Amino acid sequence: MGSGFFALLDDIAAIMDDVAVMSKVAAKKTAGILGDDLAVNAEKASGFASSRELPVLWAISKGSLLNKIIILPIAFLLSAFFPIAIMVILVLGGLFLAYEGAEKIYEFFFPHAHEESEGITEEVLTEEEILLVEKEKVKSAIVTDFILSVEIVIIALGTVIGKPLVSQIITVSIIAIIATIGVYGIVALIVRMDEVGFKMIQRSKKEKSILKSIGNVLVQALPKVIKALTVIGTIALILVAGGLFVHNIEFFHHLLPNFPSIIKEFAIGLIIGFIVLALVNLFKKIFKKKEPAL
Repeated sequence: MGSGFFALLDDIAAIMDDVAVMSKVAAKKTAGILGDDLAVNAEKASGFASSRELPVLWAISKGSLLNKIIILPIAFLLSAFFPIAIMVILVLGGLFLAYEGAEKIYEFFFPHAHEESEGITEEVLTEEEILLVEKEKVKSAIVTDFILSVEIVIIALGTVIGKPLVSQIITVSIIAIIATIGVYGIVALIVRMDEVGFKMIQRSKKEKSILKSIGNVLVQALPKVIKALTVIGTIALILVAGGLFVHNIEFFHHLLPNFPSIIKEFAIGLIIGFIVLALVNLFKKIFKKKEPAL
């Protein structure tokens, strides 16, 4: 009885050792996509009223966690019984990300006649309107997070293929949890920079002090960080999309073999993104013309 119990403990210890090693490998493999995930989600989580930033981030974080709860069992089942579906899902996700990136670039050079305000503030909109806009932005962020989460889970899963099922489940689940907590924890720190800066300034009793100087830097840096993240997030969308096409479509994988991978992935993601954008806009115009006049 006792020997059986200790044998079980030995088995658990061996599994946890394997999980620790595999988690390190998976974390290294997914580090790039986690960086892209951070940039994309930080850009999408910005632009809200100060008092609404943390509630909105919490809503997006819960959506992200739910995404992974949905993705993980499906990924394990598809990987075991229908692996071609994984590739199809990744490519479809790449099309969506490429479209989003291309649309942002197009909007920058050719903005709509009626643009949305850069931020959501109580002075501009009513409380009901704020909540409505927030709901749409949260929904958009969760959809994008779903696609990036699929990529993270699939890459992590690829590092543990051939290992025992229990080890696969534990390892990929750990990476998924780290991705959610790590990414949105850092995003929360970024969007609250100005609040921290203001508090540091208020606590500073001297006119010229290190605390006040740091506070001023944080307050002044936030708008620049948000603008930088907008650019980085757009580039990240296109790079992630291009990487999905290059790694999952044989034609793109062997195209321009002498080009640096990052340039090739960005170029492919950008070109396909504008093709999808053109098709979407074309369909919008066709359907708009078919709509009966009121």
